[in-house]
Amino acid sequence: MILAGDIGGTSTRLALFVVAGDGTRLVARGEKTYRSQDHACLDDIVAKFTTETRAVVTSAAFGIAGPVRNGQVRTPNLAWLVDGATLAKKLGLARVGLINDLEANAWGIAALGPKDFVVLNAGAKDATGNQAVISAGTGLGEAGLFWDGVAHCPFACEGGHADFAPRTTLEMRVLEHMLGRFDRVSYERVLSGPGIFNIFQALRSFEPAGDPDWLDREIAAGDPSAAISKAALSGSHELAARAIDLFVSLYGAEAGNVALKMMATGGVFIGGGIAPKIIDKLTVPAFMDAFLAKGRMRPLLEAMPVKVILNDKTALLGAGRYAASRLAP
Repeated sequence: MILAGDIGGTSTRLALFVVAGDGTRLVARGEKTYRSQDHACLDDIVAKFTTETRAVVTSAAFGIAGPVRNGQVRTPNLAWLVDGATLAKKLGLARVGLINDLEANAWGIAALGPKDFVVLNAGAKDATGNQAVISAGTGLGEAGLFWDGVAHCPFACEGGHADFAPRTTLEMRVLEHMLGRFDRVSYERVLSGPGIFNIFQALRSFEPAGDPDWLDREIAAGDPSAAISKAALSGSHELAARAIDLFVSLYGAEAGNVALKMMATGGVFIGGGIAPKIIDKLTVPAFMDAFLAKGRMRPLLEAMPVKVILNDKTALLGAGRYAASRLAP
């Protein structure tokens, strides 16, 4: 039995899989989701899950939001230190797999089918080569899949924490506003759930729109970015709509940056929790216009397939595939 985990700043999802068919297909045997911030550490959640399911685990892997170093992850959006050796001991295993959450997403792509994607750019019919993944959610994750001529080999990076580079006068003003709040502005500061609110606050600072009381109440009552997105998608608030439009353009621009850096001629995948919720915004030209706006490199980017991942279990499947491939007993 494989234990797989998708661990993020907001939620931790654990699932049990068995390997079926030709040895690559995973069949689910149970899944549960926990609020990450309600627990002191991942070990506690894993112990609760294995007790509740009475699972006898033979291998385990976890996709975790954060850089993996020497078998440990200090999560940037949680006060957790995840230690692979400690987890392995508690599970009675020789070792467990700790991989970056975007690397887990990259591993999961091969388990998806056509229905799990929305195509933003078909690209070349014979598109092959490296691939890239970019995912905006609680944070901004990026990863690559190196094509070795036979198979794609996923690898992690921390590109979401690279410096935010404005392209326009408006974006420079947004950066200037954010530098008044943060010592440094990375792409994650603008391309994430909190990033939507950061953009909205920046625009409101120099484009007063007489915000209606109801929006302020919704922002104060719950998730500010969700409130702004809802107001934008419903067409009920002009400034919120402009914030989402800028978010989409920035998302496309950074996806294009990642595509160039990874030389992702085999395709670019847009993951994370935000993309499916704003899919109507991603399918209009703004996203792809920004993706393609790379000067002399435009023809290269036009040939790259670009797809939005709709399946929210991709990272879980990826962690399971990693365990089945690399950690099989």
